[in-house]
Amino acid sequence: MTDTAPDCTGGCLCGAVRYAVRHGALRAVVACHCTQCRRITGHYLAATAARSRDFRLLEESGLKWYDSSNEARRGFCGHCGSTLFWQPHGRDYLSIAAGSLDDSSALSTVCHIFVADKGGYYQIEPGVPQIQDGKFSVPLPDA
Repeated sequence: MTDTAPDCTGGCLCGAVRYAVRHGALRAVVACHCTQCRRITGHYLAATAARSRDFRLLEESGLKWYDSSNEARRGFCGHCGSTLFWQPHGRDYLSIAAGSLDDSSALSTVCHIFVADKGGYYQIEPGVPQIQDGKFSVPLPDA
């Protein structure tokens, strides 16, 4: 991370997991309404993403990983329970819970995925594309 602009930083509620992402390397936010995301967060997961090369852990004493499926694992803080990451097996990026960023003001939501699985107690705001399954393509920046 040699960019002169400050890194984007974030972490869990208690500080036992902290991370940095190279400035300009975060993807727009995708809101996932799949059953796994709803159960692990209590709602839907709003996540940005970054390539592995643009991401680094600053503090990882609380970081725990859970293999949630054959496709991916989920990272969370073992101390405070904060949901932080979703990482597909064999891919060079990880999704980052947008709510764990210290400042997410430069990001916006570009689509909702797995909307067929959404909870019955809420509505999705109009004007943002809705995809029934997880087939979407939101490119990662080449920061």
